[in-house]
Parts: sequence; C-alpha cells; structure tokens
Amino acid sequence: MRVVIQRVSKASVSVDSNITGIINTGLLVLLGIEDADDDEDLQWLCNKITNLRIFNDDDGVMNKSVMDVGGDILLVSQFTLHASTKKGNRPSYIKASKPHTAIPMYEKMIKQLEKASGRKIQTGVFGADMKVELLNDGPVTIIIDTKYRE
Repeated sequence: MRVVIQRVSKASVSVDSNITGIINTGLLVLLGIEDADDDEDLQWLCNKITNLRIFNDDDGVMNKSVMDVGGDILLVSQFTLHASTKKGNRPSYIKASKPHTAIPMYEKMIKQLEKASGRKIQTGVFGADMKVELLNDGPVTIIIDTKYRE
C-alpha cells in the first residue's frame, strides 16, 4: 500500500458535483493498493496513519496525532500512486490492483480506520472520477509505502 497523507484544515471529495466526503481539521489520505498488499500491511498502515504526529502542539511543534487533535480522516482511493514512469512518457499502472482485489482491501481499510479512530471515515467513491478539494495545512505532506515500512 502506498499513501499520500496531507494535513488539512479542510478537504472534500465529490462525484458528479455531489459531495461524498468532507472534513475540517484532519488528514486527507490518498490510498493506492497493489496485489502484494495484505492484512498485515493494512494493520501497520492504519496504526501509522492514526498515530502519526504531524499536528502542532501548544509550542508549535509537530507532536500530536490526528487522534490527539480530534481530527477526521478523508480516505480516497488512488490507483495512480502505483504509476511506473520508467519507460516512455505514458505511465503504466500494472502494479495497481484491479477492482476485484482493491475494493475489498479499501473497504477493510475504512473499517479498520473507523475502529482505530472511533470516528466515521469520510470517503470518495472507488473507481469514480472524483474531484478532490483541500486546504493543505503547513503544508504538510507525507508519503508512506508499506513495502518499505517508511
């Protein structure tokens, strides 16, 4: 699994001009899934997302997690995170899981994040043409790949 995490003041995702997910202070998480991903990757990543200390404390130091600040999470599937640009100028998405594999893993991630955070996870619509709006706070953007555990 590969994610791009952005600390946001607000974020939303819409499909056909209808908002499907919206948050204020929290994390926008763009999630890419590949066939090699398993439940261990999911558990590790969920723990990392909910405990990542990238929100400021009273001294302005990034020392608090989304849980500590009572923030929300907006999870959006994004297969293009597994793009390979090694050959030519047209990216290949061969590593990205097909929907029959990715959808169940995406749904598990939603449930696991809800369990870990105790909050409803806002989402996009898997496979849809989505419009994502955000106000990145900082800006703070973190990229994590479970294969490297970093």
